[in-house]
Amino acid sequence: MKNICLLLLVFPLFMFSQDELKGEILEATSDNKTIPVVGANVFWLNTSLGAVTDIDGKFSIPYQKNYKQLVVSYVGYKTDTLTITQPKYIKHYLKSTSELDEITITSRKQATVKSYMKAANVITVSSDELLKAACCNLSESFETNPSIDVNFSDALTGTRQIKMLGLTSKYILITTENVPSIRGASQAFGLSFIPGTWVESIQITKGAGSVANGFESIAGQINAELVKPTKDNRFFVNFYAASSQRMELNTHVNTKVSDKWSTGVYIHGNTHQEKHDVNDDGFLDMPLYNQINVMNRWQYTNAEKGLVSFINLRYLNDAKQAGQEDFDPDRDKFTTNFWGSEIDTERFEITTKLGYVNPEVPWQSVGVQFAYSTHNQTSYYGLNRYDINHNSVYSSVVYNSIISDSRHKIKTGLSFTYDHYDEFAINTNFERSERSFGGYFEYAYDNLDKLTLTAGLRFDTHNLLGEFVTPRLHMRYTPWEKSALRFSIGRGKRSANIFAENQNMFATSRAINILNSKGSIYGLDPEIAWNYGVSYLQGFNLFGRKGDVTFDFYRTDFKNQVVVDWENPQEVNFYNLKGDSYANSFQVEVNYNAFKGFDFRTAYKYYDVQTDYLTGMLSKPLTPKHRFFANASYATNADEEVKSRWKFDLTYNWLSEQRFASTSSNSSEFRLPEESPIVGTLNAQVTKVFSPKFEIYVGGENITNVRQDNPILGVDDPFGSNFDTTFVYGPIFGSMYYAGLRFKIK
Repeated sequence: MKNICLLLLVFPLFMFSQDELKGEILEATSDNKTIPVVGANVFWLNTSLGAVTDIDGKFSIPYQKNYKQLVVSYVGYKTDTLTITQPKYIKHYLKSTSELDEITITSRKQATVKSYMKAANVITVSSDELLKAACCNLSESFETNPSIDVNFSDALTGTRQIKMLGLTSKYILITTENVPSIRGASQAFGLSFIPGTWVESIQITKGAGSVANGFESIAGQINAELVKPTKDNRFFVNFYAASSQRMELNTHVNTKVSDKWSTGVYIHGNTHQEKHDVNDDGFLDMPLYNQINVMNRWQYTNAEKGLVSFINLRYLNDAKQAGQEDFDPDRDKFTTNFWGSEIDTERFEITTKLGYVNPEVPWQSVGVQFAYSTHNQTSYYGLNRYDINHNSVYSSVVYNSIISDSRHKIKTGLSFTYDHYDEFAINTNFERSERSFGGYFEYAYDNLDKLTLTAGLRFDTHNLLGEFVTPRLHMRYTPWEKSALRFSIGRGKRSANIFAENQNMFATSRAINILNSKGSIYGLDPEIAWNYGVSYLQGFNLFGRKGDVTFDFYRTDFKNQVVVDWENPQEVNFYNLKGDSYANSFQVEVNYNAFKGFDFRTAYKYYDVQTDYLTGMLSKPLTPKHRFFANASYATNADEEVKSRWKFDLTYNWLSEQRFASTSSNSSEFRLPEESPIVGTLNAQVTKVFSPKFEIYVGGENITNVRQDNPILGVDDPFGSNFDTTFVYGPIFGSMYYAGLRFKIK
């Protein structure tokens, strides 16, 4: 083991070295503003060495003294050939080919970007996309993105659960700046603990992710990049108020402490203290809650020495109350007077990152990460008590280099994870520690024309899961212009935190059973799955406007799974898979810029998610086979960042019937049909930008007022044997309207 890890770190040091040329390609508009040219080709004349500019118009390309002429080209612009004598930073402005005819060709930064060049199927969601809805936290940031499904997990807590490829979030590796963050104790509510205004961008990777990020990813990865003190506004405030009397306040204050140090203080608070019972069932339609969330972020930059570092300190306190409208926790807690629930969470975390880029050899870099968090949740659901304390340590070292030239890149490193869990559930104490240590090596090939490949392998040793290997492969092939055909395969392994991940089961009268308990974690064996995927992206021009169409198919095959079996309405049973379990996901998506300022996106998804339960092979409950999504957005003065303008956004989601878990053994008054009705919801938002400093927005969620009228089974006797809050397939509260303002000082 030690020899393998040492080899992974030492191997790149023997590689042949080479300089690098960096720069950015821009366009000057008629009002003397500059915008980045995304996707421009940059290559050395008479060689196969080249690069493509990123979303900020930036590029890097290998350099040798015999390379003299650099060609820059992009459709609609004059191709330029630059004479290069030394590898100094380049800032070059392209000119429109129609400039003599007084026709200006402009482009604008896309809110959502799909890469044609990367081997992995990655979608980058910018802050502009997040503003299309009042995304008050990360769980609400995916309403306008068809790749992620957003559902409510139960009829009490208002918690939004996300899914990818037909699988719930526990099978998605969710990271914050590539540090695993939503896992363990935070799995159920952690997405609501990251405020939307703190997020700079989100990268969504479908299928198995990189081995550099660990062995747990199965369905994909979601990485949230936070705003940086040096790039964020010096002062920012966002105030939000909803018709439900939900209120939120976000404030950012950033300052430059010295030439190299900058810091920012980010404060988020939200509250909802109004009791709502629209369907008159005696239970609150949404919980009462308060949250305070504070982060202090430090950034150190020393460009001369190639150093950049971040230090994050964060504290969270979150309190929720749910249950019957007449429930008073001071009077009724742990009694049968009225059914109620309280969930109190306190969390502290510190994260540090250090990156070094060799100023003499820019393609050599080293990154070090360290994170510590403590998460303490005390909660009860009626008479069911659930408490969890989770202390976590994560650290990693990564080294990047190339072999011969930039077409051959390598990444290697080591990682260590420690998790200690102390839980109280089903009147039993559960305590365990997990420790894993691993090393990995990843090779990436890019011929800058037809083929891109990323192949990775990691080896881990885990005190409870044993020693194992994780292979992953991503390939991209370009058969013709504006196309990308991708293939991926990878293996994932994880330990299931059955109580933290399924807290909605405590809000039922079901007995909770762990069957055949012989494994190492809750008596269960770890989950193991293979994910296979193929994707095709094709760009097009229709009536002079750009668009693209994507076809995705992914399959997840579980070799072992911790099955959560709801098919007996009196029980929830956990056991290891005996048979087959798989998830097939097909998606077709079309994006089109119909005219200046107007973008349209639509998608259709088909899911086939099947598991062998004790009663036979069945589709996963509350997972619609068919989904339809459409989003339209329009902005006046779309190419002008500083002018006053209007922005309009409309999103429609349609879900087909969803299978209910069996209630056939209940008496007739407590039986549900086999499937739910179809559901269609419509959200809208209008934003008025008065200036670069100030804007207001108004909007509505579920403006067609779709409601599930009777979401709770056995509502008249919440302490009886038929009480169940988990049969939720659609909205409960109905329409909700909101307004807010944003003010910022650059």
